[in-house]
Amino acid sequence: MKDTISPPELLIQAGRTEQQYWRDLWRYRELFYFLAWRDILVRYKQTAIGMAWALIRPFLTMVVFTVVFGQLAKLPSQGVPYPILVFSGMLPWQFFGNSLSECSNSLISNSNLISKVYFPRLIVPTSAVVVSFVDFLISGMILLALMAWYNFVPSWRILTLPVFISIAFAASMGAGLWLASLNVQYRDFRYIVPFIVQFGLYISPVGFSSSLVPEKWRFIYSLNPMVGVIDGFRWAILGGESHLYLPGFLLSFALVISLLFSGIWYFRKMEKKFADVI
Repeated sequence: MKDTISPPELLIQAGRTEQQYWRDLWRYRELFYFLAWRDILVRYKQTAIGMAWALIRPFLTMVVFTVVFGQLAKLPSQGVPYPILVFSGMLPWQFFGNSLSECSNSLISNSNLISKVYFPRLIVPTSAVVVSFVDFLISGMILLALMAWYNFVPSWRILTLPVFISIAFAASMGAGLWLASLNVQYRDFRYIVPFIVQFGLYISPVGFSSSLVPEKWRFIYSLNPMVGVIDGFRWAILGGESHLYLPGFLLSFALVISLLFSGIWYFRKMEKKFADVI
């Protein structure tokens, strides 16, 4: 009697529901840890000073802004040393700018993984934001050093800083998801993103206080979501004469939440096509 070889089984898996998808994010948490740790190691691999680059770049930018806006333009500093004013705005902007750059290329740089195996693709840009958040924490040491140098003691408002960090994280995730999805479909965005980051640095109140914007334009100026985030950071860190323009902050906060949820929606909409297009 001849041995019969049974044909291999063909497993057809139906599309996963939304509930299953969010459960998979937890199931694949080890992949998230691996991608984040790998990106941290790769970023500073074969560099002479390693993670010190996370300190040098914002420090030099802070020096330039302090000289240009504080020494030459003689702009007011809300009663605090100008370097502290600048760096309290530099921290959230650097986090946001790095997240945009990392997220926009995250899917492309992991194309081999995306095209071969199933996992929630949302893990990839999220891990890129976490890597940028590590740089944010490292850069925070410069702010602590500046406070010690100028004998600056923050007020009780510093306790609210985690709230504004969460808003900065939401803004980074929302914009990052949009750009990550668009970059898969339209590779032009690899050239557009650096321009957005550079242009956004100068139209956001990083080197100066947003209180310098005329009152009649402050609400419109807050259409830039990072205005509210940066103002929130300064309100929490500087204390004293620093005031939070509440209408503008609420507008920026609403835009950040809209950006986050629309980014998740668009990413999930395009996710099924990533493996085919990438």
